[in-house]
Amino acid sequence: MLASIAALGLCYWQSDSLPEPQNLQPGLFAPPLQTATNQAPFFRKAGDIIYKVTPLFEYDLYGLVVSEHDSHDFTDWMHRESYDNLNVIDLCVVWADDARSGIYRRMRFWSGNFTCNFETDDRDTFARFDIYQISNNHLLTELPYLARRLRGVHVGDEVHFHGYLAEYEHDHGFHFRRGTSTTRFDSGNGACETVYVTDAEVLRSHSLPWRIGGWLAGLCFVASVIAWLRLPAKPLD
Repeated sequence: MLASIAALGLCYWQSDSLPEPQNLQPGLFAPPLQTATNQAPFFRKAGDIIYKVTPLFEYDLYGLVVSEHDSHDFTDWMHRESYDNLNVIDLCVVWADDARSGIYRRMRFWSGNFTCNFETDDRDTFARFDIYQISNNHLLTELPYLARRLRGVHVGDEVHFHGYLAEYEHDHGFHFRRGTSTTRFDSGNGACETVYVTDAEVLRSHSLPWRIGGWLAGLCFVASVIAWLRLPAKPLD
């Protein structure tokens, strides 16, 4: 029982660990590809609300996930109050030299409702980290199978997604509109990429063995508790 508790704690602690750069696929060492598109605006329905999506550019990204935020989490009241059902998840990713160098392993990352944040206590590390090779991506889809796939992404996963940098809006009770960055060389408010996703895949999940280990440790703990409860009672003298 104690061993399963220790294993469960170790697996939980390691589940968000980031891989060594030599274990990454070379595709992550290239910047995202943004190209012109002639795709006309279109309408999509999510959660009984009709959204107008306006594609601005076609977009293709390979990156390492360093932080993520589920926009439908019960604590995220801002998306809920704005009736934003189309934005299913935010993925914060690094690529190019930030991925190749492994500098991300010396940083700390965390996501807010609309932001990706990072910090380090070391000045040299911060100076080497290229803030233009990290992005927070608001990923949009109304398709249930694609939403499940995106929500299955975890920190430490190598991902690839394709779609459109897009603006989207609705008029459900009030006029809601969100735009997108169209350059990789901005920062701060408005620098996030809003992507209507047409395809997404996990290329490699480095945290999967730890998650499987956590599930097994949890099962071992339950089994040990059941076995302990089924032990014959010691008779009183």
